[in-house]
Amino acid sequence: MKPLSCFHAHVYFDLHELEQAIDLRREIGRLFEVPIGAVYDRPIGPHSKGMFQIVFGSEDFGVIVPWLMQHRGALDVLVHGDTGEHYIDHTQHVLWLGNSQRLYTEMFQRANDNAAPLYAG
Repeated sequence: MKPLSCFHAHVYFDLHELEQAIDLRREIGRLFEVPIGAVYDRPIGPHSKGMFQIVFGSEDFGVIVPWLMQHRGALDVLVHGDTGEHYIDHTQHVLWLGNSQRLYTEMFQRANDNAAPLYAG
């Protein structure tokens, strides 16, 4: 298994929650010195809703994740590790704050997609 290089937190919102998401993003930028991605008001990549992303290291995990737990309001947050194995990172190395959201993981090439089956029944 590859080591985690960092963590991503994706903050999801519907259009009626856009202002709340932007306010949360501003507060994160004010409090934490971490890269924060742009706000997308529609699905992008594997994400089925509007969102923005925060990137942080393991040294910040114990501060940022609890802060998000307390300040996310009704917004849902996906936190996942980053090993570079995108399918596994978005399906196995995850935790959800709030409700889980649909992810379009079909777009990720699984490392063993071309492997012969172990059992074909």
